[in-house]
Amino acid sequence: MTPQARTLYRNGRVYSPAYPRATALLVADGEITWLGTDADAPAADTVVDLDGGLVTPAFVDAHVHATDTGIALSGLDLSAARSARDVLDAVAAHCAALPADAVVAGHGWDESAWADKAPPTADELDRAAAGRMVYLSQASIHSAVASTALLAAAPQVTVAPGYDASGWLRRDAHHVVRGIAMGSITTAQRRDAQVVALRTAAAYGIAAVHECGGPGTSSEDDFTHVLSLGGAANGLPEVYGYWGELMGAAKARELGALGAGGDLYADGALGARTAHVTRAYLDGSEGACGHAYVTAEQVRDHLVDCARQNAQGGFHAIGDAAIATVVAGFTAAAKIVGRDRLRAGRHRVEHAEIMNRDLIRGFVEYGIVASMQPAFDRLWGGDDQMYALRLGVDRSLASNPIGAMAGVGVALAFGSDSPVTPLDPWGTVRAAMTHHNPAQRISARAAFAAHTRGGWRAAHLDDEGILQPGAPATFAVWDATPGTNGLPVLIAATPDEPTPTLPSCRRTVLRGVTIFDENDL
Repeated sequence: MTPQARTLYRNGRVYSPAYPRATALLVADGEITWLGTDADAPAADTVVDLDGGLVTPAFVDAHVHATDTGIALSGLDLSAARSARDVLDAVAAHCAALPADAVVAGHGWDESAWADKAPPTADELDRAAAGRMVYLSQASIHSAVASTALLAAAPQVTVAPGYDASGWLRRDAHHVVRGIAMGSITTAQRRDAQVVALRTAAAYGIAAVHECGGPGTSSEDDFTHVLSLGGAANGLPEVYGYWGELMGAAKARELGALGAGGDLYADGALGARTAHVTRAYLDGSEGACGHAYVTAEQVRDHLVDCARQNAQGGFHAIGDAAIATVVAGFTAAAKIVGRDRLRAGRHRVEHAEIMNRDLIRGFVEYGIVASMQPAFDRLWGGDDQMYALRLGVDRSLASNPIGAMAGVGVALAFGSDSPVTPLDPWGTVRAAMTHHNPAQRISARAAFAAHTRGGWRAAHLDDEGILQPGAPATFAVWDATPGTNGLPVLIAATPDEPTPTLPSCRRTVLRGVTIFDENDL
């Protein structure tokens, strides 16, 4: 048998509650085989000097859309736009380097912060893009503006729910044009976008992502392609897929997905006013209370199908009415397959933004994993941002109840929903610590655990996300000064102090293989 090559990482500070004095770790065959101080370190074939860097378990982003993320990172990112004119100017500048027949895809505009909240019209997009087909998704990815040329390519869109002649599309109409726009991306463009997204994730200390796809979000080809890209063998983070098709447990398995969930929509999004809420929106008439896309009976049947296929299930559910429908479906499914069997499935709810005590109780009872995005509160919470405009201040401050859920033992897995919010794991940890509502804040350790071990556990990988002998050698090295809890200082001790700089990633290692090294940039 060939001896295993052994790599010693030394002269660092290792975040391992079981070994708080550790400054070094030995890696062989993809595992940590030893952890301790430099003075006690064993011999190794290769020695890596950490130069005082902080070593932590690598992050897991529990909800991403790789192709959209890559397009936003390498193409038309509209997150900085503060008006329709800004969007149009960005489109025109972007088109200057495109062929005449190119389809323009962009993402990230958010009219909720604009003085004039009207987005560009289809006619305006035609002029800015010189007649090209244009698809620009709103920050939530649950609505978009489309050019006349793109609308003309989908004549059925005019009779689909959510159609508006202005070109701002929601619901089924949005899904129609999104399918055409994203379907126009070539295989090479799609691969490039996915690789950009995964490489960027690795550069942020992310070693695994949960790709959420399904009809209306991505194609089967798009989904299976990103699954095939991930992994240390390709020098990229691992990709765990969730395919969101109702009664699709067998299909999910066929596609190589871990579960039949993710983007299986129980409702839409608050940004598009399509999230299903019990009390009407304050700033628009779109459905008054949003839209329900599934019934409790459909939720029940889907969960029973998942149980019988031994597959993890789940739903996208944002509004309290939608989440109530999902929990009612769990209650009905438990009568068929039993509560313990449901709990063992670790079925998921993505987002879970508008909750109440009864819904949280349901998450506890059925062992539902809450896949949440603390950056949603940072960007849209509080008393004067999008949630307050849509729902009112009281409901805004009660949204994304991370603290209430963590306090009663709901399993949390944090992510970005990129490109809805950027890949930014330390920013996510800080957002959970600094929720606009102090009652919903959690500690740095709890937030870090939700963004590391929580993501692995959500994927049924219970031995991941911790640094100790026998564990996978999956970690990140940071340029950061740890605080008293061993993690970087992320918030100021007093209001008068400046906000600490977020840690910078030096290296990301996945199962012993370096997938990012700042020296290779």
